[in-house]
Amino acid sequence: MPASQQRFSLGARLFISAAVCCALVLILAGFGLTTFYRRSAERGFDERLSVYIKELVADLAAPPEAERQAIGDLGEPRFDLPLSGWYWQIIRLDGERPNVRTSRSLVGGQLPKLLDQPIRPNARGLRESYISGPDDRELRIIEREIDVGEDGRFTVGVAAPADEIDGDIRDFRFALTLTFLALGLALVASTIIQVRFGLRPLVRLGTAVGKVRTGESARIGGRYPPDLDPLAGELNQLIDANREILERARTQVGNLAHALKTPLSVMQNEAEAGQGPLSQTVRHQTAIMRDQVQYYLDRARAAALSGALGGVTEIAPSLDALIRTFQKIAQGRAITGSHDVSAAARFRGEKQDLEEMLGNLLDNAFKWARGEVQVSLDTGRDLPEGRLALLIDDDGPGLPAEAMADVIKRGRRLDETTPGSGLGLSIVVDLAKLYGGGLTLEHSPLGGLRARLVLPAV
Repeated sequence: MPASQQRFSLGARLFISAAVCCALVLILAGFGLTTFYRRSAERGFDERLSVYIKELVADLAAPPEAERQAIGDLGEPRFDLPLSGWYWQIIRLDGERPNVRTSRSLVGGQLPKLLDQPIRPNARGLRESYISGPDDRELRIIEREIDVGEDGRFTVGVAAPADEIDGDIRDFRFALTLTFLALGLALVASTIIQVRFGLRPLVRLGTAVGKVRTGESARIGGRYPPDLDPLAGELNQLIDANREILERARTQVGNLAHALKTPLSVMQNEAEAGQGPLSQTVRHQTAIMRDQVQYYLDRARAAALSGALGGVTEIAPSLDALIRTFQKIAQGRAITGSHDVSAAARFRGEKQDLEEMLGNLLDNAFKWARGEVQVSLDTGRDLPEGRLALLIDDDGPGLPAEAMADVIKRGRRLDETTPGSGLGLSIVVDLAKLYGGGLTLEHSPLGGLRARLVLPAV
């Protein structure tokens, strides 16, 4: 599977997707609200300008004597200040020459006429736009075309600086940004709480499965939500089926062992009762057959056990019992055995498989040791997670480097004068491989041989 698909956990995926969605929603909402507020601010500003247009229109519709006295008197001093940004303009359209009247603030200048531009009037007959003023300031302008009958047709325009609109929008955007940041942080916090709360049943289910794997529990227990409860039930059925297959394999292996060993025992007993080369050959061959049958039965049993769930074995008690046994067997040779394996060290597998591997290795060590056998945990090498290494050292003659790889092959014996079938180390290799471990031989600091057995740990 590509590394990119393994990078994030389920909780991280949920959190990242929720955070990205929230960020997109907030950004889009921010743009939408800012646009809406700009339009609202422009409408409010245009309402202020339209009041002045109404006053100018009223002045135009007044009698000529009153017009000359009152036109352009809007009660706003900024229309009289030069280049203040507040301007009004009246242009007569039906004369021979356009008659233009402007506010004093334009200082003889003139504003662009929106009537000449492709701008459609709104429902109230007003044209609205942004223009550049006499001093290059951006202005908001509204313009209206009126017909006062015999007095003519006019366009009336009022402009004011767009800074006020931009300032309001900046203030709104700043307040909106702070609000959305606080809202985003609150959404992130709530997303974390939701993800942790929502995935808690999955975490409990994973812990329960781990306890089954390590042997702390026989089945998955506890109550789960309706959508996870069927999964827990299916896993329990899988565990039960695994145990059932394991028991069936054990039974079949035991039956096969009984069916084969009994005829071999009869043949061997008959051969021992007779004399001559034939009897000797039968005894020798039946002994080889028994060893071979035992070897393959052990492999079949280990293959069945390696798929079992929940097997956990403490290493120190098994070592204590095995070392005491081999010391008694080697009592006449004064060989001492010891180990410094802590009580916390545990093998993830069946006890009989652990004792099978350690028994073969200790048997070999006590067989060749001159006076000392030691067992320890390897702490000086980097081991994969979930693995431990047992070191079995003796002070015997050891082996040359070129013979260490050859001696663990099935049936190979470098010294035919010692009893044995040559299957012990190969059985250890096969059992260790079935558990995902391995066996290597090295030179021991005691002067003899060191067996390094790597096994799965809890």
